[in-house]
Amino acid sequence: MKQDLLELLQEKIPSFSKGQRKIACYLLEHYDKAAFYTAFRLGKEVGVSESTVVRFAAELGFAGYPQLQSALYEQMQTHLTTVQRMQVAEGQLGESVLFQILQLDIDKIRSTLSELSEEDFTKAVDRIVAARKIYIMGTRSAAPLASFLYYYFNLMLEQVHLVDTTSSSEMFEQLLRINQDDLLIGISFPRYSKHTVQAFRYAKQSGAGIIGITDSEKSPLAGDAEVLLLAKSEMVSFLDSLVAPMSLLNALIVSVGIRKRVEILDTFCRLEQIWEEYGIYASVEGGNAK
Repeated sequence: MKQDLLELLQEKIPSFSKGQRKIACYLLEHYDKAAFYTAFRLGKEVGVSESTVVRFAAELGFAGYPQLQSALYEQMQTHLTTVQRMQVAEGQLGESVLFQILQLDIDKIRSTLSELSEEDFTKAVDRIVAARKIYIMGTRSAAPLASFLYYYFNLMLEQVHLVDTTSSSEMFEQLLRINQDDLLIGISFPRYSKHTVQAFRYAKQSGAGIIGITDSEKSPLAGDAEVLLLAKSEMVSFLDSLVAPMSLLNALIVSVGIRKRVEILDTFCRLEQIWEEYGIYASVEGGNAK
């Protein structure tokens, strides 16, 4: 559903029955908690039956309660402040934080693998290989992902640029000459970056190709992206788990490397000579770095 869930609830409250109105009011005030509730638990908290909760989800246009729960979770990811995220997550984590965090990361990679479109992935590789210039951008928590992708693409391809997103004016100055022969790769996860959304809009107006790497088709990056690659991201306390997005980038880099194998082999042969000549890397002998 494209409409903001909280706005939809506010809009439809007058038309709800008494029980449905109680659910709507609870969700408006406690959507962060409700995102983790089953239909039975939500009904118990509000004081209505489980069947009333299920009918309420259908009244909002959802196929079932699980879809409403997913919408609540997305709402929580995009609207909560960092402090609120900590409070919510700490209430969900048990004593074995290490196990839970690693298990969540494993689950997100599995979920990404099962839902990612291989056709879209191939399209993205095609666009990257064919582009004259490639611009890569990601802000805030997505910035390390953008830097990682830039590091390898800059070794493998010509004309790769990492967009500085310090300010909107500097960002647009760097994208000034982007055109139909070029490609913009933007990475953003909740809470989504307005800079990335603005850059997508400008790139589309300039006729450039656009690849969006994000978590959902409801992401604000989806509207202007030519190719959308989805990787699951999960709120973990005050930070976002970006393990699945990183795995997606690994696959993207390797796939482009296979396509550009001949050129890349030549590049890395030359780099190895430079690294050896200038002693770029430390050697390890007997367990001690030299």
